[in-house]
Amino acid sequence: MVLIILIFAAIFIYFDRFDDRGRRIVSQPREIVPRGDLADYENSTISIFNAAAPSVVYIFTENSQSGFFGRREIRQGAGSGFLWDGYGHVVTNFHVIQEAQSIQVRLDTGEAIRATYVGGSPDHDLAVIRLRNTPASVRPIPVGTSRDLAVGQAVFAIGNPFGLARTLTTGVISALNRRLPTAAGREVLGVIQTDAAINPGNSGGPLIDSAGRLIGVNTAIISESGSFAGIGFAVPVNVVNRVVPKLINNGKVPRPGIGITVLDEEVAAGLGMLGVVIDRVVPGSEAERVGLTGIDYRNRVSVVSLDILGGMFFRCFALLIRLC
Repeated sequence: MVLIILIFAAIFIYFDRFDDRGRRIVSQPREIVPRGDLADYENSTISIFNAAAPSVVYIFTENSQSGFFGRREIRQGAGSGFLWDGYGHVVTNFHVIQEAQSIQVRLDTGEAIRATYVGGSPDHDLAVIRLRNTPASVRPIPVGTSRDLAVGQAVFAIGNPFGLARTLTTGVISALNRRLPTAAGREVLGVIQTDAAINPGNSGGPLIDSAGRLIGVNTAIISESGSFAGIGFAVPVNVVNRVVPKLINNGKVPRPGIGITVLDEEVAAGLGMLGVVIDRVVPGSEAERVGLTGIDYRNRVSVVSLDILGGMFFRCFALLIRLC
């Protein structure tokens, strides 16, 4: 029975190689159709990528933690970044290197170099690391501005999504002036929303305009699955250009303040005082320079009386400080 089936199969395959007129069908490779010149927008995209890619780096991190039964576990992470200057400073997201004990940077050439932590600002989700050995061929990324951005203009994201280096995605600016909460509990203002695909591993990579300039740092997505869902966010370059020099020079970004601490509302009410009551003035602060002093607990009075309206002013001022 098996032999009969094999015979019929062979006959079917044999006759299937002939056309309806009994002519044998011989297959050859298909003729290649000339494509002609690339479209202008394609040439533009290729040029933008080729110019910006050498400035983009790929970051790999490791940190060890205690696992079950006291065993050490090595956790690995990946992200993106870009060269800021000729001294080997690399900008990325703070959450990319936050818990890293070892940082390795892979340049566009494929060269892997160890890096050290310089400074970070969790309030802005930005961090700076520095290459231990900086090649002479490093190409810092050109820096643009986020003041004249417009919804609908083209943007390009280069990064390391899912560990896939040299990945380019394109899109447009979907919205401007979004607010992005950070792990530090504060909000970054003026955030750029884009539909360019930003996936895990893209964090810290550059968002570029059609002139090849940095206009933002890709930092987050909105997705239930963790993968791209059409909504990505980037910290605007004007924030980056303000924060990064402070990180390089000081390792941190000091939080703005007027130099006072105030009593809890219940404590102040217990003292029979309304509004915001100054508890202490930081020496050398703006508050001290304008003559503010702390409360006199013995007499339960403050040299500078802040009434309810004044309290409202300081509450509004404190809110502005939290949003900076």
